Amino acid sequence: MTNGTILGFVLWLAVGALLAGIGVSAFFARKEVGFFCNVEPLPMRDVKGYNRAVGKLFIVYGIVFALLGIPLLAGQNFPGILISILGVVAETIAAMAVYILAIQSRYEKKP
Repeated sequence: MTNGTILGFVLWLAVGALLAGIGVSAFFARKEVGFFCNVEPLPMRDVKGYNRAVGKLFIVYGIVFALLGIPLLAGQNFPGILISILGVVAETIAAMAVYILAIQSRYEKKP
């Protein structure tokens, strides 16, 4: 293991911790938090429940993101990097699906 490998993994963990930190701040927010960038959140019936659900989603996302960086410790081998990248892509798609299908549809104000 080289210093570059360890530094890359530490940076990967820092991004995972940042995502989990966003989840913690969303968990305690008073207004509706946005999930997608540059999109205003819709009005929600239960703001506290909605924010807790989004916060939990971000925390789980950050933890899984950090775990997907473990194959990078093996060095610059193709399968490790591919597992990490494809894992993050699948995780991101799953998080968007959970948000839209479970969280937004549950807490959104119906007209």
